[in-house]
Amino acid sequence: MKQEFNPKNKDLQININGTLYHRDEAGISPFDSVVQGGDAVWEGLRLYNGRIFKLIPHLDRLRDSALAMAFAEIPSHDEIIAEIRKTLEANEMTDGVHIRLTLSRGVKYTSGMDTRLNTFGPTLIVLAEHKPPVYDKSGIRLITSGIRRIPPDCVDQNIHSCNLINSILAKIQANAAGVDDALMLDYQGFVAETNATHIFVVDNGVVMTSKTDSCPEGITRATVLEICEANDIPYEVKDISLSEVYRADEVFCTGTMGELAPVVDLDGRTSGNGAIGEMTVRISDLFRERTRNEGYQVLTLSS
Repeated sequence: MKQEFNPKNKDLQININGTLYHRDEAGISPFDSVVQGGDAVWEGLRLYNGRIFKLIPHLDRLRDSALAMAFAEIPSHDEIIAEIRKTLEANEMTDGVHIRLTLSRGVKYTSGMDTRLNTFGPTLIVLAEHKPPVYDKSGIRLITSGIRRIPPDCVDQNIHSCNLINSILAKIQANAAGVDDALMLDYQGFVAETNATHIFVVDNGVVMTSKTDSCPEGITRATVLEICEANDIPYEVKDISLSEVYRADEVFCTGTMGELAPVVDLDGRTSGNGAIGEMTVRISDLFRERTRNEGYQVLTLSS
C-alpha cells in the first residue's frame, strides 16, 4: 500500500514555532536537533468534525517522551493547542485531517551530539494534512520482519522519538515483499507491533494484544482496551507468539493514522477466514461511535 498525493494538500500552511510557511517554503535549520540526530519526539492526531480525538492523552505522551529525553523546555498543552488551532484555521480544515506534531530539542549553535549546544529552546512543528485513514478497511497484508523491536534496556520504545530507523527498515522489507506492512517481534520472539501499528488477535471470543515492553503505549490501542472493558468484551494483555497470530480467529491492527483495519494475510497465510471478522466489526463500530461523539473541541464550527 502506497499513499498517493492528495491534491488538496498542494498549498498547505505549515506551522514552525508559531510562524506559518507554505509547504514549499517550510524549512528547518540544518543545526536543528531533529536534523542532527533525530533528537525529537512526535505525535499523530486525527481531527473529526472540529474535535481531536484523545488530544490530551497524546499531549501527555508527547510531554512524557520529552521529559524522558531530558528536554530543557517543553511547551504547555495550552500553547500547543493554540498552535494546532492556528494551523487548522489557516488551512480551513475541519474534518478528515491527520496532524503530525513534532517537538525537537531545538537549534544548536554548532553541530554536535552534546545537548549543551542547545541554547535556543525547542522547535515545535505542526503539520496538518487532508488525510483519511490510510489502511484498506477490507483488509491488509503483512509479512513478519527480520528486524526486531529492541528492548527497553537499549532504547525504551515508550519514548515516542523521531528516530524511526528500526521501523523504516521493517517497512522496506514489507515494500520489497509487496505487502502493506511488517509484523515485528521482540528479542524474545514475541509479537511487538507492526512497523506502524499495534496488533490485536481474537481467539475464542477473547481479544488479546501485546505488552508494551518493546512497543509504545499506543493511544488507539488503549482506546480499544477501554472499549472492551466498557462493553464486557473479554480481553487480555500478554506475550503473544507468532504461532498464536497464525491460528487466531481474527487479527486487526490499530493506530491514529489508520484507525482499525483487519489483517487478512500474514506471511502468505490466510488470517482467520480472509475477511473482516465479527469482533473486528463490532469494535470498529464502537470506535467510530466514540470518534463521532468524543474529542477535544479545537474549532468552533458554524451550524
